Amino acid sequence: MKFPHRRQFLHLAASAATLAISSRSAWAQAYPTRPVRLIAGAPPGGGIDITARLIGQSLSERLGQAFVIENKPGAGTNIGTEFVVRASPDGYTLLLATNANAVNATLYEKLNYNFIRDIVPVATISRAPNVMVVALSFPSKTIAAFIAYAKANPGKMTMGSEGNGASAHMAGELFKMLAGIDMLHIPYRGAAPALTDLLAGQVQVMFATMPAAIQYVRAGNLRALAVTTGTRSDALPDIPAVKEFVPGYEATTWYGVGAPKKTPAEIVERLNKGTNPAIADAKLKARLADLGAEPLSMTSGEFAQFIAEETEKWGKVVKSAGIKAE
Repeated sequence: MKFPHRRQFLHLAASAATLAISSRSAWAQAYPTRPVRLIAGAPPGGGIDITARLIGQSLSERLGQAFVIENKPGAGTNIGTEFVVRASPDGYTLLLATNANAVNATLYEKLNYNFIRDIVPVATISRAPNVMVVALSFPSKTIAAFIAYAKANPGKMTMGSEGNGASAHMAGELFKMLAGIDMLHIPYRGAAPALTDLLAGQVQVMFATMPAAIQYVRAGNLRALAVTTGTRSDALPDIPAVKEFVPGYEATTWYGVGAPKKTPAEIVERLNKGTNPAIADAKLKARLADLGAEPLSMTSGEFAQFIAEETEKWGKVVKSAGIKAE
């Protein structure tokens, strides 16, 4: 049996490698060839669901296939996240990632996955302040009056959220720490039921995500006391920032797209290049602005670094406040 000479072997190997790269590239360019599932780890009606549907519609228009939103709520987004972690890494099951994923890395002692290890950051979508809202029947009309009322009634006030470790919960815990007040946290299974009880006066305050709460504020159904970003929001320009009264305070809700580990880099790049122009589109930017959010554009690598920083930041809050998972 004759073996090829070394030069012939190297030539054949190089040709095979070139063919493989070419095949992967062609496959990536053809992606997607069937509907894609985008998993939202929360019930309909909240910021996660709203954002998933907005970006899903834009990606459907840009990439020529339906992006179907599937809500898999529970365990502070962990059920939906684990579903994606266990999915085939072919680009057809994606995750609407959010800051809850960064929080859960510390909040839950025994997760069945490691978010940083098991989810590939694909692209960022948007970032928005939370908004501190109270029922119209609540006596305080300013954040200063709210803090004074809370200090006069330690432990008697209730703070709703969409679940333990969720954005509203963590923003509220940071507020409690820095303002020096005590409130009882009441977790719900999603933002919609929490806001329903807030409207009815069953809980006193919620640091709700802007997309979930802004329409209630604009309609005059809830009173906004402050936004949680370092500066005021263009969406609610007359509402002060918490930082104006509580030095050092800042909390934002962010959203992005993730995929199972081992998803081909070509698919990740294709999705990133589909998402970034989508959020730069005037129509989607206007819709995000209407929800109080702003586009957040990053490469996959930049998103990975951002997630690492967020995981560290909120891990410190979880430990300092002694927050436990449900």
